[in-house]
Amino acid sequence: MKNVLIPVDFSDNSWNAVQYAKELFQRTPCVFYLFHINAIAPYSGAETSIVGSSKVLEEAVLQESQERLDEVLKRIEQLTVNTEHRFETLTVYDFFVDAIRKQIADKKIDLIVMGTKGASGLKKVTMGSNTADVITKVKCPVLAVPENAEYKKPKEIGFPTDFNLSYDIKVLDTLIEIVQMHHAALRVLYISGKGEELDSEQHKNKAFLHDYFKDLEHSFHRVTSKKLETAVQCFVESRDLDMISMVAKNVNFLQRVLLRPAVQEISYHTDVPFLVLHE
Repeated sequence: MKNVLIPVDFSDNSWNAVQYAKELFQRTPCVFYLFHINAIAPYSGAETSIVGSSKVLEEAVLQESQERLDEVLKRIEQLTVNTEHRFETLTVYDFFVDAIRKQIADKKIDLIVMGTKGASGLKKVTMGSNTADVITKVKCPVLAVPENAEYKKPKEIGFPTDFNLSYDIKVLDTLIEIVQMHHAALRVLYISGKGEELDSEQHKNKAFLHDYFKDLEHSFHRVTSKKLETAVQCFVESRDLDMISMVAKNVNFLQRVLLRPAVQEISYHTDVPFLVLHE
């Protein structure tokens, strides 16, 4: 039984994440935890937060959240029923990241699925702060589902890497599971500057991946570009990728591709789900 945590803020994009998760694991027994966090701002002091006010007010906030979660359950019941899926609701008043960490430990969560929403203009390419915080601060695989992503069975999954990291096998478990579950193909992308060649360590890490993926349909691709973000964009479009996956341990690479791309034309943030893997 897979345990999936879905933070819900009652927006359209969080509902999209619920539907995507349900479809992605349509053939897998799952418990989906719909989790609403009445978040305490990081700068809040006890005297300015609900925690420091009356217990009655806190209970009223949680009751309202629970009622709204019950409405989400009713919407789910209108979708195709899967007898191997169970949905449970949770609501708390807590710091956002702390609340996520507690549920991962308490419920033995295997994967977090979060909806993300872009803004207008240049900010369109910047991932929401809550999602970014979870990706960088919580040791659990995260599937970020953009607001415009429509579920389709993953056929090709991109895996950008600079081959500078040695991989712990367990880090890749969630990716392998999704690839096998949907009989998908894995496309490993290396982006290099003009004239750059792999060094001995990079060759070693590439060989490891090739061996580890030997039972999966996979291929290695190389794109020469000065701009990492646009290279990923071109690869996503040329392969019509259904999902992208990266390892959180490679912080610089992750920041440039996912969290703070500097190029306005990036659209994979609003269209393609992004799976971030943790040790």
